[in-house]
Amino acid sequence: MAKKLSAKAFDASFDAGESIVDQLDLTTANRPGLTPQRINVDFPAWEVEALDREADRLGIARQSLIKVWIAERLDAMQSERLRNN
Repeated sequence: MAKKLSAKAFDASFDAGESIVDQLDLTTANRPGLTPQRINVDFPAWEVEALDREADRLGIARQSLIKVWIAERLDAMQSERLRNN
């Protein structure tokens, strides 16, 4: 890591479009709200089989398929809410 900058100098470097990556400790960086949280969901066997077929067709894992489908649905719901307000 390079020498430490004051907050004012750090901000000035950033505002000037200079690289500030060398000034950051990325070993502790995280993205708020993206920490995985485990949940358990029970599905009937026919749904698991259908999920597996679709996941195989797309060449992805079942868990990835479920995550993508849930994220798509949540995004659609948010978009719908924004359109209605």
